[in-house]
Amino acid sequence: MTNKFLPWLVAAALGVGATAVQADTLADVKAKGFLQCGANTGLLGFGSPDDKGEWKGFDVDFCRAIAVAVFNDPTKVKFTPLTAKERFTALQSGEVDVLVRNTTWTLSRDSQMGLIFAGVNYYDGQGFMVRKSLGISSALELSGASVCVQTGTTTELNLADYFRANGMQFNPVVFEKSDEVVQAYDAGRCDAFTTDASGLYAERLKLTNPADHMVLPEIISKEPLGPVVRQGDDKWLNVVKWTHFVMLNAEEAGVTSANVEEMKTSDNPDIKRLLGTEGTFGEPMGLTNDWAANVIKTIGNYGEVFDRNVGPDTPLGISRGLNALWTKGGLQYGMPVR
Repeated sequence: MTNKFLPWLVAAALGVGATAVQADTLADVKAKGFLQCGANTGLLGFGSPDDKGEWKGFDVDFCRAIAVAVFNDPTKVKFTPLTAKERFTALQSGEVDVLVRNTTWTLSRDSQMGLIFAGVNYYDGQGFMVRKSLGISSALELSGASVCVQTGTTTELNLADYFRANGMQFNPVVFEKSDEVVQAYDAGRCDAFTTDASGLYAERLKLTNPADHMVLPEIISKEPLGPVVRQGDDKWLNVVKWTHFVMLNAEEAGVTSANVEEMKTSDNPDIKRLLGTEGTFGEPMGLTNDWAANVIKTIGNYGEVFDRNVGPDTPLGISRGLNALWTKGGLQYGMPVR
């Protein structure tokens, strides 16, 4: 831990707002020449290194988008794999600049940890996976079952709440690391495996015989997943949250990685502001005025990132659902650039 984060930690320990310390993560990131992104230890489709050690996934692409916003270079990012237990400490201490690893936005995380969520890049909900041979079709049939779950997550509490609310008993089989949970379930140490539904589709691909398992229909919680930064650093918060918003606005406006240069000649005022051909919306953020155009050209709009990593034509095969744009019945909504 470097000394520059000590004042923030002291302020937090004394109950003093981090704003008094005037943190400037954007300046720190620019000074060191790269973004340090807190990532998953390995969740297919969302964040994991491939067999060559290259990080790929939905959340990984978002980290690269932030790097493009700051440096116009998607390679200027380093990834720190973090377990659920480690992730918040790593962000609080300054080990990482932003946390992007399927983390649920909750009141306590906003109010008690000195952290703040920059938006929701994936609307999710907790579910259950079981072997088809168990012969059940509903989570309400799991009374008395043993359930594999990862500790240090909202998943643990949701699991207990669901069984208590429905008057059912269960035996939790708890592990710290997600891979340990998957391995235990695959080995038959528990009857069911619970995590976010997106995670169930991803982890099923790791099982010995994926086709032998099914995700039950119940969604038992709200799991709004999104990037997290430290409180008291509004400039950096703006960079992270507006990276998300411009990718959504690009999809809504029909701006893609393939046509962004052509769209720069558009007469549509919304597109002109989005792509930086009108106004100076980047400079007050400490970025170039064409930063959003660079993000879209290099990484793509929100829909492109979703489809490339987790969409219907990928091994995960996830439909947009709640993550469709608001204009198409979903919840994703980019704030206006004006």
